[in-house]
Amino acid sequence: MRTRPRRNRKSQAIRDLTEENQVNIHDLIFPLFLLEKPTAKIEVDSMPGIFRMGTREILREIEACLKVGVRSFDLFPVVEESWKDKMATRSYDESFFYLQAIRTIKKEFPTVCLMSDVAMDPYSIDGHDGLVGDNGEILNDETLDILGKMAVAQAAAGIDIVGPSDMMDGRVGFIRDRLDEEGFTHTSIMSYTAKYASAYYGPFRDALDSAPRSGDKKTYQMNPANQREALIEAQLDVEEGADFLMVKPALAYLDVIKLLRDNFDVPIAAYNVSGEYSMLTAAAQRGWLDREAVIYEQLLAMKRAGADIILTYFAREYAELIHG
Repeated sequence: MRTRPRRNRKSQAIRDLTEENQVNIHDLIFPLFLLEKPTAKIEVDSMPGIFRMGTREILREIEACLKVGVRSFDLFPVVEESWKDKMATRSYDESFFYLQAIRTIKKEFPTVCLMSDVAMDPYSIDGHDGLVGDNGEILNDETLDILGKMAVAQAAAGIDIVGPSDMMDGRVGFIRDRLDEEGFTHTSIMSYTAKYASAYYGPFRDALDSAPRSGDKKTYQMNPANQREALIEAQLDVEEGADFLMVKPALAYLDVIKLLRDNFDVPIAAYNVSGEYSMLTAAAQRGWLDREAVIYEQLLAMKRAGADIILTYFAREYAELIHG
């Protein structure tokens, strides 16, 4: 045999030379859960090893992450029920703890990349990403003004990337216009372009206590059966001014990541979601999987599918593994 593919696998050095994809620490964004009480630190029951933290603890976490090379973070607020209302008004109240925490983080660590989520559900008494009408319908166009106010308030606090996760039609263009009108032309938009109505989000909703009070999110999040629909969403988001396109979840939707990578030139992000984290963690705790090896393999699969950026709860752990 003249051609023997195994020749390129015969030693670690040669395997490294012929490696097609690598997961760089700088590819990762670490999601963080923010509590109102500055000194609080509470583990998420369904996500062992992941904590909800107050601002003081968040600052310590970011400092530790920077030492191992993680420098991008996505900050999610854990909002007490007493602060929630129909219109999610706390989401754009500059005195609210979430926006104040953004200012504190950017003052303490001005060089980090800080991303925020733009959706009503953490602040809404209904637990939906959009405004709920009297008949239970999620009102698309009426939601856009709230999302615009939210994005502008986050940009004013110092956010580098706003992440519309609501899946309302037209929200990327609306937010882009509002940001530009207020002078935030340099604030980026990472659109949750193909966000599926997935069963993998359960632990995240536990962490934020943000599950819908009634109904589900299937009228605005995508049908898991659909692939071509993601091309429509992506084309609209690019035309409306999105700087990044995201696929969420990641592992069950590697084909969608590949589809967007093959059809669009903007950076593609994948969200390695809470359910994916919790499944691996539970299996590793039972001794059924090699945790470190599977973390690497999962992240590599997302990278191989075409993700330039990966949001993952394994970000700090992976960086520590790489650093040894």
